Amino acid sequence: MKIGRNDPCPCGSGQKYKKCCQGKVDFKPAEGAAPQQVTLKVEISRLQELGVKKEKSMKALGVFILFSTEEGDAWLLEVSDMDAVKVCDKGNAINVELEENPETIEINWTHRFAIRKKQFVTIAYADKQENVWESYPAHSIFAAVQRIRKKFPQELLNSIHLNEDEVSVGKE
Repeated sequence: MKIGRNDPCPCGSGQKYKKCCQGKVDFKPAEGAAPQQVTLKVEISRLQELGVKKEKSMKALGVFILFSTEEGDAWLLEVSDMDAVKVCDKGNAINVELEENPETIEINWTHRFAIRKKQFVTIAYADKQENVWESYPAHSIFAAVQRIRKKFPQELLNSIHLNEDEVSVGKE
């Protein structure tokens, strides 16, 4: 796994890697040890831990944004379809329906999200209820969405999701 310059330093100092250990320490797996595997399930667990501790965080991972607030809320966002699921509420972890294998990730998304008038907004799939989360880091989320959209070609973002017709192979 590659450590980005702006990622938190793996030494645990709390500083960015570029200001701490970059160029000083080589973080490689020990001989014979398997490289650490990044999975969405592991990242959600880490995010939930931060939510329980009521620590603020923001992380982009591929087309996903994971963030937590000082109020103990935490969300997983998916940029290509603007889907969202709350993974921690007021410091209490929420079970997330997630199936993950090397080829696919299936998540039971509960909301869509948007940034409107510099505020984070969610719309529930179940009842179309809209919530405005005034204390959430809308500017940082918007910036992360823009960075992800610049990084991936639109055709790739469009191809990430399969609709039900594409999944039902063999139906006549």
